[in-house]
Amino acid sequence: MDRTRFIEHKGKRILHFDYRGIRDPEEALAAIKHSSEVARKQPPKSLLVMTSVRDARYNAAVLQAMKELASENEPYVKASAVVGMGGLHRIAYQAVILFSRRKIQTFDQEEEALDWLVQQG
Repeated sequence: MDRTRFIEHKGKRILHFDYRGIRDPEEALAAIKHSSEVARKQPPKSLLVMTSVRDARYNAAVLQAMKELASENEPYVKASAVVGMGGLHRIAYQAVILFSRRKIQTFDQEEEALDWLVQQG
């Protein structure tokens, strides 16, 4: 399964970082690295990004990688949304926001996030 892929929603191209259900830290780190590589190949401020994290588990290394992903990809991202956060995800989200100094909108459902991203693009 390719966890980083472009999808289309209402005529807009959205880069989906699909980390749903990842429980192995090595798999998470590899997926995050690939996401970063894909994003950095895009023109500045061109990306609409949806990150799905429902049922994902992480450790300190994965959290650090997420913070770096959000920070390093900022030049390429027009708008970003995260979907499916549970209690611990919300704590990690705050750390990512503080580190990256980015505004990343949160949603419970992917359809809501996709609709919001389309409005931003």
